[in-house]
Amino acid sequence: MIVRFLTSLALMWAMIVPAAAQGLFTPVAKVNDRVVTQYELTQRTLFYQALRAPGDPRELAMEKLIEERLQMQAADAMGIEVTDEQLEAGLEEFAARANLSSQEFLAALGRFGIAPETVYDFIRVGVAWRGVVRGRFAPNTQVSESEIDRALASASAQDGGLGSGGVRVLLSEIFLPTNTPEARALAEQRASEIQQITTVEAFAAAAEQFSAAPSRANGGRQGWVDVANLPEAVRAQIFGLAPGQVTSPIPTPNALALFQLRAIEETGAPTEETVAVEFARFFLPGGRTERNLAEARRIAERVDTCDDLYGVARGLPEDRLLRDTLPIDQISGSIALELAQLDEGEISTNLTTGEGGALVVLMMCGRTFAISEEVDREVVRTQLSNARLASYANGYLEELKADAFIQIQ
Repeated sequence: MIVRFLTSLALMWAMIVPAAAQGLFTPVAKVNDRVVTQYELTQRTLFYQALRAPGDPRELAMEKLIEERLQMQAADAMGIEVTDEQLEAGLEEFAARANLSSQEFLAALGRFGIAPETVYDFIRVGVAWRGVVRGRFAPNTQVSESEIDRALASASAQDGGLGSGGVRVLLSEIFLPTNTPEARALAEQRASEIQQITTVEAFAAAAEQFSAAPSRANGGRQGWVDVANLPEAVRAQIFGLAPGQVTSPIPTPNALALFQLRAIEETGAPTEETVAVEFARFFLPGGRTERNLAEARRIAERVDTCDDLYGVARGLPEDRLLRDTLPIDQISGSIALELAQLDEGEISTNLTTGEGGALVVLMMCGRTFAISEEVDREVVRTQLSNARLASYANGYLEELKADAFIQIQ
């Protein structure tokens, strides 16, 4: 593959060599206490041209050489050294991508003035950085059985789907506090009255007056929810209702919940049965204050996945961030209903841990669906673990860049 570039690379080398010869080891960048020389930049530019790397080869070379200085500093700080055996194995693996042996690979590059040391330096950094990332983050990349189930279900849906058609509903909710014996007695009395409601307007008025949920400000109204995402206790009652009717009271921790069906429709899209949900909760002490809501919005802007919350929680007590995977019917009612309305990676700030407690930044990590296919689960586990490790690596490298002194000459 590399041989195809003989002519173009030879011409490039002829143009670059005279300029490089004027100052081969002149610094072109400084990264903390280390430098990148003109020679390294010239060599790496040719190297990326040979590999047909996308983008401008020189810009890419500068960017990667700066990153590699930071990566090697991190490796040195952890005492990571690359052995000759690791170096040769890394080179062999890389050369195999071009269907060449290690020596064939080096010889092909050598014809264009690319020194073996340039290639070995590139391989050395890659091996050392993998050691850094695994040493720092491997304990955080364990993949649960539910994550494997979810990945398999997602792949199955893309290949034709499980199930035959979805149903979604519009619900309104009322949560009546039961945190004391007196409150429970009052909640049971009010629940029996609310059950008789048959109009959306009357239910909304009751929600605004009696509900302890944040949705009371909106008359208890919720958006469209896939029925498959609802807890079984709610799902079982919804199918027996006509629009306007209200469920029987459903016990949840410290509350009785009632739901009114406002609308129901078939989506035509395949719907998998949700059997478990993975979710994360980040707690902001002080309750539902404007300051905490503003902080929650900042967090939502910073994170894309539940893994990103670990960076938010760095340096804080462990109980500030909780991550769980639970069967859907073992999740607290208020949390389960919030999760039912979220897609993977979405966040809710509608819950608190109680009056005067903490604001809950609730994030949906993913759902586990019922599947029946026989698959190689270990292959999926490895793929998911590697993807998570790559995410940690990218985040750590960005931290190193942000903290570094970088000067391009």
